Amino acid sequence: MTRRYVLWRLVQLVPTCAGIVLVGFLLVHAAPGDPVLALAGESGDAAYYERIRERFGLDRSVLDQLVTYTGNVVRGDLGTSYTRGLPALEVVWTRLPATLLLTTCALVVSTFVGITLGVVAAARPHGIRDALIGASSLGLYATPAFLAGQLAVLIFALRLGWFPVQGMTTARSDATGLDHVLDVAHHLVLPVLVLAAAELAAVARLTRAGVLDELGRDHVTTARAKGASEARVLVRHALRRALLPVVTVIGGRIGHLVAGTVVVEAVFSWPGVGRLLISSVQARDTPIVLALFMLIALTVVVANLLTDLTYAWLDPRVRYR
Repeated sequence: MTRRYVLWRLVQLVPTCAGIVLVGFLLVHAAPGDPVLALAGESGDAAYYERIRERFGLDRSVLDQLVTYTGNVVRGDLGTSYTRGLPALEVVWTRLPATLLLTTCALVVSTFVGITLGVVAAARPHGIRDALIGASSLGLYATPAFLAGQLAVLIFALRLGWFPVQGMTTARSDATGLDHVLDVAHHLVLPVLVLAAAELAAVARLTRAGVLDELGRDHVTTARAKGASEARVLVRHALRRALLPVVTVIGGRIGHLVAGTVVVEAVFSWPGVGRLLISSVQARDTPIVLALFMLIALTVVVANLLTDLTYAWLDPRVRYR
């Protein structure tokens, strides 16, 4: 990996961001529905609707709106929310920490638990542990997030009472400091597990396959002949080389993870950008929808860049020019 490659990938972000703005703008404006009717209702007269269109610049052509919007984005202005009257970036920013907390915890859990389960399954292939991990992974991967979320609420929240039903903190709670952290963590458990379930299963199955493939190679045989312990063979010699396809899956599915927060946040009433996206789509709040579209798309782009850079760290044979 060279400095020139990193610089070139950063330069490529410019046309990528331009494409994201263009595609997002055209998709949102091509969607059915009139934001003026969603905002002002259907009981107004033509003059009232015209004033609303003129106020938000909706009376101009799509091309004119696109040029204006692109210029504003370059200056860091993503528009003003139709329904809230606040800058779209400010609205998104207030909801972003909750979503970052949820997705980061889900990514950490799915990555480390998935890799651990994959290594455990590969250590004794075709055994009881391998069969249990394989069957559980397949079940988790095949279960839709909305169904898993509903089942988790019914079983662990309503029936057993182990976790809260919804929200990020306890209603009317004035806890501070450590008590507040523990309260948030308590509310976080179920959403994280539901969001991480499918990703965990995919990582576990891919790790198992990669480690088993590496265990049959010559470098592993050589390590065993030199007296290396089985744990060292698994982690140092097999797992590290098997992580390349795992990193690819993790980097490629970060977008799916972010998109999955929309469902999970709706089920658990988590106050993040997922719920904001649902309410904004229903209200045809175009600036908020476009801001969230760009946020998710840029997250995927940056994740792919970090994935490529991680490749070179895991395998010195990889060289980008």
